[in-house]
Amino acid sequence: MPSAEIITIGTELLLGEIVDTNSAYLARKLRDLGVDVFRTSTVGDNALRIADIIRETSQRAAIIITTGGLGPTVDDPTRDAVALAAGVPTEFRPELWEQIVARIRRYGRTPGENQKRQAYIPEGAIAIQNPVGTAPAFIYEQDDHVIISLPGVPREMEYLTENSVIPYLRGRFQLTGVIKTRTLHTSGAAEAAIDERIGDLELLANPTVGLAAHSGIIDVRIAAKGESVEAADALIARVEADIRQRLGELIFGADDETLEHASLALVAKRGWSLAVVESGLAGALIQRLSKVPTQIFLGGESLPFLHEGEPLKETTRIEMDARGATAGLGVALHPGKDQMDFELTLLIPQKEESHHRSFGGHPRYAPEWATNAALDLLRRAASQ
Repeated sequence: MPSAEIITIGTELLLGEIVDTNSAYLARKLRDLGVDVFRTSTVGDNALRIADIIRETSQRAAIIITTGGLGPTVDDPTRDAVALAAGVPTEFRPELWEQIVARIRRYGRTPGENQKRQAYIPEGAIAIQNPVGTAPAFIYEQDDHVIISLPGVPREMEYLTENSVIPYLRGRFQLTGVIKTRTLHTSGAAEAAIDERIGDLELLANPTVGLAAHSGIIDVRIAAKGESVEAADALIARVEADIRQRLGELIFGADDETLEHASLALVAKRGWSLAVVESGLAGALIQRLSKVPTQIFLGGESLPFLHEGEPLKETTRIEMDARGATAGLGVALHPGKDQMDFELTLLIPQKEESHHRSFGGHPRYAPEWATNAALDLLRRAASQ
């Protein structure tokens, strides 16, 4: 199975002026082809540096994909850089120039002489027509690897990937396998605690298992290679069953399932209706619950920061009564000098509970952390 690396080109990326979304898109597409992506790199608009990184990458990867630097201006050096890395000159392709001229004229403009640069590609490269833009792409085959250069404009890059690059890679490397992923979402335990339970599975070669932390939610990613979708799914299923047995109720969903969906589904199963009060969260809890298509969430109130000692429980009870709800959830963030504390209260039939917790991370993440803690408290109570 070939491996791939992605090189995004553009000084604007290094200056932080735009965000690289091309790498994520290409990584997903290569994953679906069964191709491992081991590295992504970003380099500015400098032909020598681009050539250097292409030469370096060609020692490791069979598939090198670059995006960006194919425009008509002087600071679009990818064509020259690939030619330099390959040790060949660029050559003018009249058929590419005809396509560029025709497309620009469709915009009601006359192409300038500088746009002829886009009709030059490395000598011997395979040209890829671009019917959705003015920058042709190309593929340069060299020894045991290929260099595929695509435009940086996301929509153009995506179109050419779907319609030209993927079919080429399937044929060139006889790609028949796939890589499938499955993500299990957990709440109520720290990343280290999850690792203690499933650490041995994180050493597997196929499927691979990895953890990612997100403000009180820990994702467990399972990725499997197989000769078919069914084979990959079977590998994932065996490991997933093991993980579910070990983690039990810590798992609240998989893939696109969210904590708010899982919590409200359990509330609905219990026959409750829910009202909430939040303080210091700028509407975060209410917004997330409101996105779930359900009639059992009756809304709530978002308040400014409560002072220590203000009765969150009583405020939540008043909101429940006003909205005719049978369950109430309250969360209040209390900013401090060195850390932020938050308070949780849950009022459900035959039970009331309140908790105070500390958050020592960056204050920016405190609202999301408190919201997830509140939803997890509701989920656990509704599941009992």
